[in-house]
Amino acid sequence: MVDEMSKVMFDAQLMTSKVVCGVSGGCMLVTSIVLLCFYIKNYIDNHRKELGILKALGFSDFRLAKGFSVFGFNVFIGTAAGFLSAFCLMPKFYTVQNADHLFPDIDVCFHLSIPIYLVLLPSVFFSAASVLYSLLKLKVPVINLIKGKQSRVKHYKNKNADLPFIDEMKRGVIRQRISLIIFIFLSAFSYSSTMQMSFSMKEYADIMMSVLMVAIGILFSCITLFLAVSSVVKFNCVNISLMNAFGYKYRSCSNAVLGGYRPFAYIGFAVGTGYQYGLLKLMVNVVFGNVADIAEFSFNFKAFVIAIVTFVIFYEAVMLFCSEKIKHISLKKIMTD
Repeated sequence: MVDEMSKVMFDAQLMTSKVVCGVSGGCMLVTSIVLLCFYIKNYIDNHRKELGILKALGFSDFRLAKGFSVFGFNVFIGTAAGFLSAFCLMPKFYTVQNADHLFPDIDVCFHLSIPIYLVLLPSVFFSAASVLYSLLKLKVPVINLIKGKQSRVKHYKNKNADLPFIDEMKRGVIRQRISLIIFIFLSAFSYSSTMQMSFSMKEYADIMMSVLMVAIGILFSCITLFLAVSSVVKFNCVNISLMNAFGYKYRSCSNAVLGGYRPFAYIGFAVGTGYQYGLLKLMVNVVFGNVADIAEFSFNFKAFVIAIVTFVIFYEAVMLFCSEKIKHISLKKIMTD
């Protein structure tokens, strides 16, 4: 027989788990959609001539776009692997969660609805989204594709003609790849929110839950940030090689190409800090409102210091690592490619 307090605690832990899954899953979903659009657009931009020739030969937009549905298969492989890994981990997770025998014993059961909602439907969604977005990007005149022209070219007025070259270069790099700002922002946001939330939840959740949240947040941030910064370097190989040829030092090249994104990273960290505090404050007041002896939630300054210090080290280390690639970009290599 389960007493009333155990049931209240069980419900609170269940809601905490839902919040953790919602925060982590929501960040991953948004980033996955942005990455999907980014890579489809990048592929189409890099293969405009080939796609234009195919359209000229009679291939319809839909026939070309449906090839991008392969992204749905990649999603299926990833979600299926995640589901199987989680299912194998669940017995150990339940054992650790109920080490003090505060909750009723729960057997691990297979529910068909879970793989349908978390494996099958996401795969179908990303397949459909890939095709629809590809159709949108392919609806341009054939002649523009063959000539390699963009469907719309934005012209920016040079309002800061007297700016130093490096500062103007920073702004130009950001304007060319605005989508990468989203990646860097989300990377910092995820690191900030998950890291601080895991430290602040010690009184409200199991240590294993905190460890999982930290692991997910750091892994997610590393992958997103590394992809974004690597893409910035890749897209600006010509600019970097020209700057090297004109005698600009390595630090100046790195600052011009990568320095402009740094403010967006710290803005993302600040937003993540406010987000996790507001979310946890709401969760504690609503979920643990009926639980006795639960301390009132307050801002965890220690967690903030740990998060900001480790984030600065993490972010600058990634920037330094990717900056090393700049040293090996030469004008001769660019001209011969």
